[in-house]
Amino acid sequence: MTSQSQPPPLVRTAGEADAGEIAAVLGRAFDDDPVWQWILPDEASRVRRLTGVFGILLRQVHLRHEGSEAAGRGPDVEAAALWDPPGRWRVPFGAQAAQAVPLVRALGRRVPAALRALGEIEKHHPPEPHWYLAVLGTDPPAQGNGLGGALLRSRLDRCDAEGVPAYLESSKERNVPYYERFGFRVTRELAMPGRGCPPVWLMWRDPDGG
Repeated sequence: MTSQSQPPPLVRTAGEADAGEIAAVLGRAFDDDPVWQWILPDEASRVRRLTGVFGILLRQVHLRHEGSEAAGRGPDVEAAALWDPPGRWRVPFGAQAAQAVPLVRALGRRVPAALRALGEIEKHHPPEPHWYLAVLGTDPPAQGNGLGGALLRSRLDRCDAEGVPAYLESSKERNVPYYERFGFRVTRELAMPGRGCPPVWLMWRDPDGG
């Protein structure tokens, strides 16, 4: 019996109705992320807490910018890219206030550690106009099927057409070569505050991957 080929990835704009499904996918995708493992060391509760964090960020920050996308090989969400358009990456004070109580609920006693880490990353965010890839993740069972690449190409093709750079932070060293294949280059290996916190790689992409 010959095996049927996988259907091509379907990429679409993410909306409010997708928030719960995307948050769950990202919670599982980032379970093995070195920085999030440091922030949330308890393995038993990490996916649940991450799902809560991503749900807050989706509803309070990213979805309202209408630049985030979801992907799958069928109707279900298997991967997502949370993008912020030029000039919109900084979280407004009102959104920060709205996040405060839910984040405390999701992160518990690790709120100070998370805020220090995220604050350090924000300090080094480039001021030039760019599309910001805040989060890219694929559900572990669906990894290796081109979903992340399809999501990247979807936005980066438009960046090239419009002559706009892109920027991201990679908290996994092994993902750096992957992003380099899409034209990103490391601008800095950022040491993070907190004893034992892994570094983060800041990556910039000029239009056309130049």
